[in-house]
Amino acid sequence: MTKPIQQHEIENFFNRYEARFNEALQGDEADLDETLNSFSAEFIEATPNGITVGKNGRKFKKALVDGYAFYKKIGVRSMDMLSTQTTILDKFHALVKIHWNSSFVRQNKSKGDIAFDVFYLVQKTNDDIRIFAYITGDELQALKEEGLIA
Repeated sequence: MTKPIQQHEIENFFNRYEARFNEALQGDEADLDETLNSFSAEFIEATPNGITVGKNGRKFKKALVDGYAFYKKIGVRSMDMLSTQTTILDKFHALVKIHWNSSFVRQNKSKGDIAFDVFYLVQKTNDDIRIFAYITGDELQALKEEGLIA
């Protein structure tokens, strides 16, 4: 039987998530399988551009590889959690707000940061935590405002 979801498990989960993201940005071999295992079989993405239902698998793995390559190409050097707020919803679900900081180096070598929030809905089943939904702001607009993309 699955034990109820605990605050420390969620913190450990996102600490590993952050570490894998930074490994990928720094050119190290990211553990894509563990990142895939961080998401449920299907998941929901909500952005100002709409709602997308994703499916975990080969296509998602390619999207992760492409995403890491994109971030590296535009100069993103690290993705760090500045703070987390967790609300345990019931024995198996939680809402986690993470305040991230994305550090980057522009083409002209000047440095900068973008701080932003992402809300994650996670579920614990079979003693594993998985993201089944996340809500983000307008990432592309923030990247444009910082001169990282046209």
